[in-house]
Amino acid sequence: MKKLLRYLKDYRKESVLGPLFKLLEATLELFVPLVVAAIIDTGIGNQDRSYVVKMCFVLVLLGIIGLAFSITAQYFAAKAAVGFVTKIRHVLFAHIQKLSYAELDTQGTSTLITRMTSDMNQVQNGVNLTLRLLLRSPFVVIGAMIMAFTIDVKAALVFAVGIPALAVVVFGIMLACIPLYRKVQNRLDKVLGLTRENLMGVRVLRAFCKEKEEESEFQKQNQVLTDTQKFVGRISALLNPLTYVIINVAIIALIWVGAIRVDMGIITQGAVVALYNYMSQILTELIKLANLIINITKSVACGNRIQSVLEVEPSITDGNADGKTSGAMEERKESAKLDEMQEKNSDNQNGAGNASEYSVVFEHAGIRYPQAAEEAISGIDLKVKKGQTIGIIGGTGSGKSSMVNLIPRFYDCSSGAVYVDGKDVKEYGLEDLRERIGVVPQTARI
Repeated sequence: MKKLLRYLKDYRKESVLGPLFKLLEATLELFVPLVVAAIIDTGIGNQDRSYVVKMCFVLVLLGIIGLAFSITAQYFAAKAAVGFVTKIRHVLFAHIQKLSYAELDTQGTSTLITRMTSDMNQVQNGVNLTLRLLLRSPFVVIGAMIMAFTIDVKAALVFAVGIPALAVVVFGIMLACIPLYRKVQNRLDKVLGLTRENLMGVRVLRAFCKEKEEESEFQKQNQVLTDTQKFVGRISALLNPLTYVIINVAIIALIWVGAIRVDMGIITQGAVVALYNYMSQILTELIKLANLIINITKSVACGNRIQSVLEVEPSITDGNADGKTSGAMEERKESAKLDEMQEKNSDNQNGAGNASEYSVVFEHAGIRYPQAAEEAISGIDLKVKKGQTIGIIGGTGSGKSSMVNLIPRFYDCSSGAVYVDGKDVKEYGLEDLRERIGVVPQTARI
């Protein structure tokens, strides 16, 4: 995930302004309980209607300014998150285009689709929430505790006891849920992969009457996913009840202590209300922070999965030294001239083994698919003369397509070599090689 953050460098301004405006909003929010306390103690206590109206106007003004700060923060955070993920999506798509069939088979089509869609969306959501809330929630929690101690130290001791207990519950549930969320994502990948395989191979499944078996397997995997989601849901569902129990106990203790302090004339009724409001703010922000950390964890996991795809190096690269295809037209022209000269000279040359005589040559060629223990085909020797038309006949799975795929380098030989126009296919640039070859697939590729 860390390597992906370099794509955020073009949004440094937004990444700074988003959290900054959120902190400004949080600062205004911390003053609201004090204004409410002033209304109770001064305005209502002295029956000063004008003072109440004035302070209510202050509350409205704080709300309007806070709303403006919040919208501005959301704008910058969304701009950074969307731009960041857009860049990663472009980079990932371009990288996938460079992967050979071998890497595509290993990664799996369904996995790559998941990386491009749901994983990207999760990363975008995580970046957005991080920019808006990662600094705001701790700032409000710490700020509310400080403001509570400025009102009354003894009454604020309730915060010192209740908040750590609340934090233990919130973050304990969070830590228990994080690995379960990872399991959910992995099992979701299996379900998506199974769905993709069935849709791609629907003709074969129906031909061999395997629908019931596949339905049973899908039901099994889907049930495993459902059970995992239910289990993590039960644990996460404990968050709100437990937190509210703790916070309500803390509020009862706060009101009890506050009432005693008010009766003793140490603090005012408005101060007790302010303490209560600060306690509610802390509760809200701790729950937000827990959910934020869970979202960040899921986003980091998704980002790591995206990064793992980007770290896959293509096994098939251009055969030219610099790996570039610039000047390919000139190369093809020169190659065409060479072919013409070779064809003219071939009539005057003896020996069937002359390389110029053959368009395609297989020399002990073999192919082993990724994670396979043995080669699918091996020891293929074949020479195809220019202008010659041949047919390769064999049963399903005998290796006809595998053999043909070696010519345009959809796969590379695991043993032996393939030559086109007397030149090893690995020595060609990929664009140059494939523009020489016409391919009609058995089925449409989507």
